[in-house]
Amino acid sequence: MTTFFRRNGIIISTYLLGAVFLWVAIMIVLPQAYMLDFSFRFNLPPAKIGGPEDVYTLKNYRYLLFGRPGDEEMFNWLHLTVFLRTIIASIFVTLINFIICYPIAYYVAQVAKGGHARAMILMLILPFWVNEILRAFAFRILFGTSGVINAILQTLGIIDQPIDFIRADVALYAGLSYAYILLMVFPLYNAIESLDHNQVEAARDLGSPWWRIHWRVVMPHAKPGIASGCTLVFMLSAGALAAPQILGGPSSFWFTQIIYRWFNTGGNWPQGAAYAIVLLLACLVFVLAVMRIFKVSLGEIAK
Repeated sequence: MTTFFRRNGIIISTYLLGAVFLWVAIMIVLPQAYMLDFSFRFNLPPAKIGGPEDVYTLKNYRYLLFGRPGDEEMFNWLHLTVFLRTIIASIFVTLINFIICYPIAYYVAQVAKGGHARAMILMLILPFWVNEILRAFAFRILFGTSGVINAILQTLGIIDQPIDFIRADVALYAGLSYAYILLMVFPLYNAIESLDHNQVEAARDLGSPWWRIHWRVVMPHAKPGIASGCTLVFMLSAGALAAPQILGGPSSFWFTQIIYRWFNTGGNWPQGAAYAIVLLLACLVFVLAVMRIFKVSLGEIAK
């Protein structure tokens, strides 16, 4: 801390620390603390908030597990199934992104040079100048039954009838993977770029096949980048709302859509807050699991 103040000066250092503190406290900690408190409250009209009926309760969390008292089902299978499907689908999207982005990141970081590397990075960034919702609608047009992909497949004679990519969730997975591709590419690129290429050449000179070079040399070095990319993609996929609403089929209801309905359509903010806290906890568990699997610290992920 002393070095930080000496390097930047008292005024700039105080400003930077104050800005970070205000950002974390006002934009992150306070809203989450308020939502956590709200999740343990009854859904009361504004006139009764703060009154004798405004007490803490586990009702909102019990509803996620067991549903309404008196329901025929022992558990709230509908919402639990949607929650588990959202988590599993988000993991699947994360794996898809890693499989696609790892070769791209390696090529840009270790193979492409100068203007070629900069051009590839620019090509990756350019599509993201378009709004997320517009990109989602573009994917819906692309994967629709009368869309470009079906038209090409039918023209080539590969299929006779159009494929419903929306109902099959292909469009949803493609849209989510595309939406967060940069969040996987750049952490991987940042980690792989710092790898001394002589290590790769030495392994190749010793006769190692390409897959062993990546498994034993590149990936261990890129563990912080892999963990960071997987964490970002999973959390944003699990918390996505626009893409599931636009690209999802009847069987791809997302947990965030339930949260949205509690807050807006149902007007039950405590229930929505409880569901949001459960999703947040699931994301934290995933982060801890990734840190454990890759044996990296939170500081290494944040680099």
